[in-house]
Amino acid sequence: MQTPETAVLSQADIDRIVEMAWEDRTPFDAIESQFGLPEQAVIALMRRELKPSSWRRWRARVQGRSTKHASLSSVIDARFKSNQQRVITLNKITKR
Repeated sequence: MQTPETAVLSQADIDRIVEMAWEDRTPFDAIESQFGLPEQAVIALMRRELKPSSWRRWRARVQGRSTKHASLSSVIDARFKSNQQRVITLNKITKR
């Protein structure tokens, strides 16, 4: 049974939401801003999409994790920058 929030999501979107929900550094706020699903809808989607054992593992992992809740997180800018970022400017890779 689909909820109104998930009725408009493609299977690729659902797969991406599951992937983002498993990532430790992706807060629920990022999923909500990208897909329009609040935390409770993501939890319902995960319950529906995962096997029961995977659901229990994910739920135990996520509960209380500060990085999944932006308001609890002390990380201000969690974006990854590679060491090569200095070399890449405006989508142009400098010649080596």
